[in-house]
Amino acid sequence: MNKINRPQARKVELGELAEQLLTDGLINQDQHENLKLKARFRDVGQLHPLLLIADQGLKSALPPHKILNQEFLTEWLAQKAGMPYYRVDPLKIDAAAVTTVVSHSYAERNKLLPVESSTSYVVIATAEPYDTQWVAELSRILNKDIRVVVTNPADINRYLVEFYSVSRSVLGAADQRGSAMGDISNLEQLLELGKKGSLDANDQHVVSIVDWLLQYAFEQRASDIHIEPRRDKGNIRFRIDGMLHLVYQLPATILSAVISRLKILGRMDLAEKRRPLDGRLKTRSPSGDEVELRLSTLPTAFGEKMVLRIFNPDVLVKNFAALGFNKTEEGQWQQMIQQPNGIILVTGPTGSGKTTTLYSTLKQLAKPELNLCTIEDPIEMVVPEFNQMQVQHNIDLDFASGVRALLRQDPDIIMVGEIRDMETAEMAIQAAQTGHLVISTLHTNDAVSAITRLLDIGVPRYMISASLLGVVAQRLVRNLCPHCKQPVATDAELWNNLSRPWKGPMPEQVMGPVGCAECRNTGYAGRSGIYEMLLMSGKIKRLVHTSDGDVAAIRLQAQKEGMRPLRINGIQKVANGTTSLAEVARVSPLSDDE
Repeated sequence: MNKINRPQARKVELGELAEQLLTDGLINQDQHENLKLKARFRDVGQLHPLLLIADQGLKSALPPHKILNQEFLTEWLAQKAGMPYYRVDPLKIDAAAVTTVVSHSYAERNKLLPVESSTSYVVIATAEPYDTQWVAELSRILNKDIRVVVTNPADINRYLVEFYSVSRSVLGAADQRGSAMGDISNLEQLLELGKKGSLDANDQHVVSIVDWLLQYAFEQRASDIHIEPRRDKGNIRFRIDGMLHLVYQLPATILSAVISRLKILGRMDLAEKRRPLDGRLKTRSPSGDEVELRLSTLPTAFGEKMVLRIFNPDVLVKNFAALGFNKTEEGQWQQMIQQPNGIILVTGPTGSGKTTTLYSTLKQLAKPELNLCTIEDPIEMVVPEFNQMQVQHNIDLDFASGVRALLRQDPDIIMVGEIRDMETAEMAIQAAQTGHLVISTLHTNDAVSAITRLLDIGVPRYMISASLLGVVAQRLVRNLCPHCKQPVATDAELWNNLSRPWKGPMPEQVMGPVGCAECRNTGYAGRSGIYEMLLMSGKIKRLVHTSDGDVAAIRLQAQKEGMRPLRINGIQKVANGTTSLAEVARVSPLSDDE
């Protein structure tokens, strides 16, 4: 591409860009004339030329005929100007630090977005690569090198407002708090000072910080928000695709006010900070959808820690293909859940996707002619299609008494949040044996271990073999980013370890993570499930009844009948390019008898 030679004080012009796009063969003559016509009648102060071109929805005239969207055009402009292209990832920008580089008015006037700051240099993003007369001035004021990068103008407009608004709210809250905290030098002093009152949780600055925090989490697809107090500063972290990312650091007093604000919204006891509390609230995502959040506090050395679990209905309730079921697994699952009575167990550790599987299944089963009831601790998401009851330990309403009460409510289907003890297991199995379909969860490593677990808590073998329809063990693996995944040589040792007991042919290459702007250089985007389906056939029921729960014998028989272990299911997803060998190795356990 030919570089545009222009004085360093010239704004990007639509007509000029149209000429260069035509010269580079990216648009045809008709499209060029249309853009020139728009340039002639363009009002001053309208959208940036790159955004105007992107709004046309044009496709490149050159193969592979990519859409000329904002990112493509910005990268093209950066190449023309001979400057680095920069894709803004707000999770990788220290907003508290970069907003101290220049004032908001200076940044707004010159349409600049500071994105990195160190002791020797500052990185400034701009969408005007030919208007850089501010560089020398800023370098002299800051006494640092200025590195200029080219960024999408829409991102500059958005994050200029967002970063500086949050920074302004934090500073405003800090000013209002004043210097009352003084110099906190030890834990005892911190706890003593904490009794003297804190920033008002209804202060407008605190309200703004909380609003931004929630909207930001929704946009970043976070499943959890962690608000963690430390001695001087507190951390705010988001869990995205199973991994935690540090998002922001707040002064300890402001973090405390943010937690207080959330406790008020969640109808929690504001004065109680000595014991764990639970709450919930509903809000709306930027797209206008209702989102439910479950709040949980925990007393720590430096104050209350809060975790907000986000239950977005669009994410939580999916079809089975979106969950990661292949056609065989979906058929087996449908075979289980369509039975009129019996018990089905979903197993896996916390964060393995059990809630999503259960709610997606219950939404499918919920029909006007059926009475579907749940007993949960706590209710994960309020769903109008069925009747939900929450465990209340303070009034002795536990899972067992909850199931006992539900049996008097003429149910067709019962979901029990978790089987934790003999009493709950007995009530769930009794419900299954008296003509109800019961779905519940257990914490076990794999599907066969669920039978051992039931035996361990005292369930008789005959009751298990008579009522258990099947067990599904599951884990979540991160999906490879579709924009950057590439073939890599197969790790033979890892493949052989994961592919036991089936030693299928090992491919020479599998897909592996690379990392790009779309996936924040992680190589992964989104998650899906891997599953182990144990269907209780006649032979397996006889083994449970007669072999004293011999796990190895039951597993061998289940594998003969087609059960694929979690690792084998993961290997299949590696083979079709969905995930990587390293991901499957990270989440899939070896069984105790292997």
